[in-house]
Amino acid sequence: MRPDQDSQPMRRMASRSFFLAASALAVALPGGPARADDTALLAPPVPAIVTSGPLTFAPLVRKVVPAVVNIAVTQDADDRAKRQPVPPGVKGTPFEHRFRDRMRSRGEEMIGAGSGFIIDPGGVIVTNTHVVGEADRITVSLSDGTEYPARLVGSDDLTDIAVISIQAPNPLPYVTWGDSRQVNVGDWIMAAGNPFGLGSSVTAGIVSARGRDIGASPFDDFLQLDAPINPGNSGGPSFNLGGQVVALNTAIVSPTGGSVGIGFGIPSEIVAPIVAELRRSGHIDRGWLGVTLADGDGHAGVRITDIDRGGPAEKAKLRTGDIVLTVGEEPVDSARTLIRAVAAEHPGSTVQVHIRRRGTELTVPVIVGHRPADMDD
Repeated sequence: MRPDQDSQPMRRMASRSFFLAASALAVALPGGPARADDTALLAPPVPAIVTSGPLTFAPLVRKVVPAVVNIAVTQDADDRAKRQPVPPGVKGTPFEHRFRDRMRSRGEEMIGAGSGFIIDPGGVIVTNTHVVGEADRITVSLSDGTEYPARLVGSDDLTDIAVISIQAPNPLPYVTWGDSRQVNVGDWIMAAGNPFGLGSSVTAGIVSARGRDIGASPFDDFLQLDAPINPGNSGGPSFNLGGQVVALNTAIVSPTGGSVGIGFGIPSEIVAPIVAELRRSGHIDRGWLGVTLADGDGHAGVRITDIDRGGPAEKAKLRTGDIVLTVGEEPVDSARTLIRAVAAEHPGSTVQVHIRRRGTELTVPVIVGHRPADMDD
């Protein structure tokens, strides 16, 4: 199956199973690249709060955990088409009995529990789409036990990033974005969230790898973390030692469903601009070229093997067999690179596509199309 501009094959994982770190177990979808003008969203590095080993993470915990929230998602119990059993990540934990009793008294049925974090004192919260996407009601619990109903501000299925908000009488504690581009393999990180519905918890570890591709979407670019992340941690943050959010915890790989020390977070360089756009418009517009691509011909660039009828590429008179070398100023060395570069362009903008056609190099202006809403990869 060939990678293309409009669809990317999901790779089968033969010897291991991927689980979302939320109660609803399904593979998460991380995001696309940040643009240069999104750099202002990321705060400059700050001095580390923990500097001695660390012997303890307690100062860091005290600073950031008040901004980490638990999220409970419910649906109306009398909606038979939507009713679901207690998620495996919550079943058998202390959270199950307490939540069942409360939901029964309200005529609701629990469908999930996850995590989130406040990025604005007015109550703006970041989480995963798979945590809140099927909710009739979203309830946010602060670290002090106070509960608030939440509304969905915007979500993006392709990147699995969502923004919700609550109304509180007073300004809330919040955290800021750190620059994940400054994170190195081997750096300490601390993850926070709501594992197995037990309430606020923290774990610590290191960044194990960067740029992980788990076959979830064309935009895979995970940080791999060895801090224990379990079902219910989805939507929670991972912090650097300065107390800045450098990743949105999203998925784990595990043969059992519990943590085996391999978790994945979407880097802040991806999450921050998507969150900013969701806050502005409630959705994400992505560019679309309308071509099928093939890697692996041994040369620079990516070969166009098919062109969608009526799509932007056909209108720009690109041809089957053309080798795409650059999109704008970004070199193209794989189909994934091209997909990301075009997706980052605003629909309706014109991008210069540099190609090689039968030995001759040409630059073709292409008016970027709007990625169809029914494309899920």
